[in-house]
Amino acid sequence: MALSDHPNGEFVSPKTKKEFRVEAYPSFIPFIDRKKLTSHPYIFAPVCYAGHWWLWLINTRKRKCQILDPLHKIAPTDERKTINKFTGYVFSRLITYAGGKPLQKGEREKEIKSPYVKISGQKTSYDCAVYVMKWMEIIEPENIKKGKYQWDNWPQEEVDHYRVEYASRILFSEMNTQRDQAIRESSAIRLSKPSSILLSPFCQINSTDIESG
Repeated sequence: MALSDHPNGEFVSPKTKKEFRVEAYPSFIPFIDRKKLTSHPYIFAPVCYAGHWWLWLINTRKRKCQILDPLHKIAPTDERKTINKFTGYVFSRLITYAGGKPLQKGEREKEIKSPYVKISGQKTSYDCAVYVMKWMEIIEPENIKKGKYQWDNWPQEEVDHYRVEYASRILFSEMNTQRDQAIRESSAIRLSKPSSILLSPFCQINSTDIESG
């Protein structure tokens, strides 16, 4: 929401002519977990902009940020550099709103550095969200050494399986307000709850096995 109001990472919104304030997003505030934002040593923050997902890792003890991007090892454009600075400012304001210390003080809060971690990522042009969601489950920040994270990347077949797994969880989630409509209109799905077989880690299927309704 903040990026939509501050396109290209502009600190002053062209819509409101004001700088970012947490209070300007009352619908978002109930979801802020003040305790976690101020007590956890690390915060994972997924970001989506222009159809691409990447992951922020915030070390709240050292007041440092890093970026894990499934596609890029450095900021691909000057626009992305600007967006990253604005995003760092947003996270700093969120932590401060929750009662924690800002990532930087004064005007330096708008110049937060966020180096990219060198990590093996997606092999296609469309798997960024799958990597970001799975990284939030498995990444161990302590293992980032000298800006690198060594790990055994998944074969594409496994990434396809994760995509189907996440799609099933999202579709059948009770929070999905469009779940019942999607099930009613689908000629392929006739389940009232997630299938234990579909969600099983031993169920090896990919996106080509799923028919759309």
